[in-house]
Amino acid sequence: MGTASVEFRNVSKSYGDQTVVSNISLELPADLTTALVGESGSGKSTILQIINGLVVPDAGQVLVLGQPLNYQQIARVRRSMAYAVQGAGLFPHMTVRENVTLMAKLESWHQSEIEKRYRYLLDLLELTHEFSDRYPHSLSGGQQQRVSLCRAMMLNPSLMLLDEPFSALDPITRATIHNEFLRLQTAESRSILLVTHDMDEAIKLAHNLIILKEGEVVQQGSVVEVKNRPVDEYVRRLFVPEGPEDA
Repeated sequence: MGTASVEFRNVSKSYGDQTVVSNISLELPADLTTALVGESGSGKSTILQIINGLVVPDAGQVLVLGQPLNYQQIARVRRSMAYAVQGAGLFPHMTVRENVTLMAKLESWHQSEIEKRYRYLLDLLELTHEFSDRYPHSLSGGQQQRVSLCRAMMLNPSLMLLDEPFSALDPITRATIHNEFLRLQTAESRSILLVTHDMDEAIKLAHNLIILKEGEVVQQGSVVEVKNRPVDEYVRRLFVPEGPEDA
């Protein structure tokens, strides 16, 4: 395995007497997609927020791109990572072009660089350029999520954090976005952490799995390894399709 893009060493986080993340150690292989899978309340989003610096752990060490995460200089670290969430999270008062190019302007990119990258990303996600002057409210859910992915990729980050970005989409739109996401992985190599509660989505989009339960890592490894050698009944059942409910 190559260098880990993110590494947790005995990381814990509690709120009052509630432990959200309990002594977790994990690795995200570089330049691959890892899916973080677990039920609601298992600690998935907290792990993402710890990596992004929104939450500071109570104990343990976090390494991002080989360096200990410095929460006092988190703004600098965030330039190397992107963060996309469920519901797109676009600025409603900004056009598509303004949303996507905002960070590049803040980073003082040359206008020609911004325009080249912007056009490349729109083409990659099959958004026609007539969308440029439209506002988020006039876009469908799938279009908003494509714009959100464009914005997240604008600075060509080494690490992308995705917090259930596709869960609000209808099944047909989600299937289309999934295929575009797979194309993105091929077009640009980067480390991606995808938080999802949908095992089918994880299997389709990720190379590696981390299974969480009640704030602890139950199993981690390649999709094939975890599927073929589940460590316990809980993991095994995650791969069993749900049958129709009893009448």
